[in-house]
Amino acid sequence: MSSPPISMSRSAAPNQPAAVYPVRALMLLGAGLAAMYLPTFWMLAHSVWATDEQGHGPLILGACAWLLWDMRGAMFARGGQAAPLRGLLVLMVAVVAYAVGRSQQVPELEVGSLLLSLTASLLLLCGVQGLRVAWFPLVFLVFMVPLPGALVQFLTMPLKSAVSVVAEQALYLMGYPIARTGVTLTIGQYQLLVADACSGLNSLFTLEALGFLYMKLMNYTSKTRNVILGLAIVPISFVSNVTRVMILVLVTYYFGDAAGQGFMHGFAGMVLFVVALSLTYGLDRLLAARFDQHGGARGTR
Repeated sequence: MSSPPISMSRSAAPNQPAAVYPVRALMLLGAGLAAMYLPTFWMLAHSVWATDEQGHGPLILGACAWLLWDMRGAMFARGGQAAPLRGLLVLMVAVVAYAVGRSQQVPELEVGSLLLSLTASLLLLCGVQGLRVAWFPLVFLVFMVPLPGALVQFLTMPLKSAVSVVAEQALYLMGYPIARTGVTLTIGQYQLLVADACSGLNSLFTLEALGFLYMKLMNYTSKTRNVILGLAIVPISFVSNVTRVMILVLVTYYFGDAAGQGFMHGFAGMVLFVVALSLTYGLDRLLAARFDQHGGARGTR
């Protein structure tokens, strides 16, 4: 793909060569990606993204677009060489995956092909150097791919059972008249079924994405610190989800079933993310006491 490059130094870092943007190639690839994936985004907006389980998809897409825009100077810096052969090979795989996913109505494959298409575009435009610069937004897009139904079914029941057990034990130790049968909690005259949405699987996926974005924005230099934060999202998500279930149980106990299933149900979902983000930030501050003194502070962007 040949196009007259345009040199721009506005977005380049002080010690970084001026960026050169192949405008015509960018417009051509942009038009191709739009033709392929705008129908996909429309389908997601009216199906997967309209659910509580995968409603974070547009946020992931927007964050990736912003990150790529912010990295444009480094991606198109002078000195990078396009890799047309590798790019075309990856693009062929992406087109096949998209065609199969679109024709067979497999959203995981159709949406997943976007990662390959963007990878191919970067190889065609700015080569391996640009791909290395933009690795995080591409990996981050994985969180936008819908979870396979078989995986969701496999993990949901064990998570629901664990949440039910911990919530019951915690409320019992606090002196509440609560009992449990499977994933059904009985408190006073009320019975509450822990639904699939309360299993924590979907919130785990969303919170893991937020955790990765948080680490990227903080730009910590310590790999150990980043690994600890990434792994801590799993127990933090579980604790936050147990807190959500306990709040719903207590609201139902004190104010009735209508309150528990009405406004307070949505409010408890907000509490989940507030608790999770507070615990993540608190853990980060504890880690700062050690790693900020041992070369693990924030690096320069």
